[in-house]
Amino acid sequence: MQHYIYLSIAIVSEVIATSALKESEGFTRLWPSIVVMVGYAIAFYFLSLVLKTIPVGVVYAIWSGAGIALIALVAWAFFGQSLDVPSIIGLLLIIAGVVVLNLFSKTGSH
Repeated sequence: MQHYIYLSIAIVSEVIATSALKESEGFTRLWPSIVVMVGYAIAFYFLSLVLKTIPVGVVYAIWSGAGIALIALVAWAFFGQSLDVPSIIGLLLIIAGVVVLNLFSKTGSH
């Protein structure tokens, strides 16, 4: 179960870093740039820990899928990006894929 905590930390760190990337304005603003670097460092560190127990294909699918969905929600909530019906359906499909991997895949954790 600990690997799912690590994976969650990796996902949240990546979402924070990616959100700050927009605010860094091409690494021209100091504090958002620092958040980007620290966020990605934390994300990749915890991702590397998860890879000790879960296959890379499954980890990457969950990490990227959850990250995409969360980034879209952050962009909508904080940056005013609109989400139309097709984008919402697409995000729901991504989330469904992550759920299927977690609940039904036999290639998950040991």
